[in-house]
Amino acid sequence: MTIITNPILPGFNPDPSICRVGEDYYIAVSTFEWFPGVGIYHSKDLKNWRLLSRPLNRISQLNMMGNPNSGGVWAPQLSYSDDKFWLIYTDVKVTEGKWKDCHNYLVTSDTIDGEWSEPTYLNSSGFDPSLYHDEDGKKYLANMLWDHRDEKHSFYGIVLQEFDAKLQKLIGKKEIIFKGTDLKLVEAPHIYKIDDYYYLLTAEGGTKYDHAATIARSKNLWGPYEVHPENPLITSWPYPRNPLQKSGHASIVKTHTDEWFLVHLTGRPLPKDQEPILEVRGYCPLGRETAIQRLEWKDGWPYVVGGNGPSLEILGPAIEEVKWENDYDEKDDFNADTLNAHFQSLRIPLGEKIVSLKDNPGHLRLYGKESLTSKFTQAFIARRWQHFNFTAETKVAFNPDTFQQSAGLVNYYNTENWTSLQISWHEGKGRILELSTCDNFTFAEPLQGEEIVIPDHVEYVYLRAEVKTTMYQYSYSFDGENWTSIPVKFEARKLSDDYIEGGGFFTGAFVGMQCQDTSGQNLHADFDYFVYLSSAETLS
Repeated sequence: MTIITNPILPGFNPDPSICRVGEDYYIAVSTFEWFPGVGIYHSKDLKNWRLLSRPLNRISQLNMMGNPNSGGVWAPQLSYSDDKFWLIYTDVKVTEGKWKDCHNYLVTSDTIDGEWSEPTYLNSSGFDPSLYHDEDGKKYLANMLWDHRDEKHSFYGIVLQEFDAKLQKLIGKKEIIFKGTDLKLVEAPHIYKIDDYYYLLTAEGGTKYDHAATIARSKNLWGPYEVHPENPLITSWPYPRNPLQKSGHASIVKTHTDEWFLVHLTGRPLPKDQEPILEVRGYCPLGRETAIQRLEWKDGWPYVVGGNGPSLEILGPAIEEVKWENDYDEKDDFNADTLNAHFQSLRIPLGEKIVSLKDNPGHLRLYGKESLTSKFTQAFIARRWQHFNFTAETKVAFNPDTFQQSAGLVNYYNTENWTSLQISWHEGKGRILELSTCDNFTFAEPLQGEEIVIPDHVEYVYLRAEVKTTMYQYSYSFDGENWTSIPVKFEARKLSDDYIEGGGFFTGAFVGMQCQDTSGQNLHADFDYFVYLSSAETLS
């Protein structure tokens, strides 16, 4: 047996849904406004995971243009039945105010990494849908039910309805089968039939530090459900010094070696002794991640081994370890026909008229589009922060002739919180390097009046961001060998759910390449490579 260290999916990988097929294990996670939608990870041993596919990769499956920050794909659920994979997901269109306008869909595929079907619409009554395949062949959809009425709690309960796979629609009665506990905010239902009981696993307490997972059981699918005698099943709330916080939103799997495990959402706050401001319990710029715990059974109830607080290390299953090639630390020279799966865009697929690997072979060419504040069409390709300490670097050629054109390296949380080191243009100076920042929708240009003039003979500019736990800083080079640091430091905490004004945000920090042209000329930028390196080695 091996030791598994948490989290198993570092960086913004929340709301895990685990599925076993034979001796293969898959986890589907939320992607919110990032496209393609849903990340599916693969493992043979529950310890080593690789990003295998992003199934929602066509606009006919997922069109999030105009979706709000932290809207889009919430809580996908992955299952396997009838010799195919079933993926349920929500597309959330409205997040603020009294309503949650959200639509639930189903797609299927014969293979986990193949082409997924066009979506089947299910309902719009709430989010976090989950499909249960009963032993008699019937299928049922469970989701939380949203209530916008003033006198009611907005999380009304878990609603269940039969799904007819032949007719591809919901049929028959729909009933509330569980109202939740005093933790409130009941969501994320998953149903399991184990021996004589149906087990209903839900999330409660919200998505922040008081998050939890609750489990209840009944001998009747429709209830009533009795709650675990030592509820919640897992939470971090009573354990403020545990490095794994926000634990909740979980999913259960039985291994082919007859062992039980729970995968769950978690967040790792920045170290308390280094945090500059502590008006909240902590800041998690890596977003909400996925961790795993071992389960044991007592009197017909599952318990997390070691207590209901998450463990940083657990004993893995009795399975021989299978390692994958490390795809976290990598240099992408853009010589492939498609982008690395770790790269995503915002809200919509960006076709070859915006993003091209062919127009200048060996480069990623971005044609300038809207600003980083746009919820429609940004020419921005980025990947998650997955480590507290890493370096990101790129090399870009860009020749603007107006201040409305810029291209460079961006660290991003959402349209209201980001920083950018970018090439632009200034009257009297020509091409320049400038810093542009947005802090809860307050804009600044820290180098204003002291912008760095790019020499005329320089074609490519090298840009680098170094993240060191609580702070990050940009630097640049005109030859790739001699680097100059920009004398401005940024706080990593400002790219976290916990910092963003207004609450209700659920993603994590990204780093990537952007080209902006608000003049409408669609000027392009050519990026020669992109490096993400989590170790302390020197980039070469």
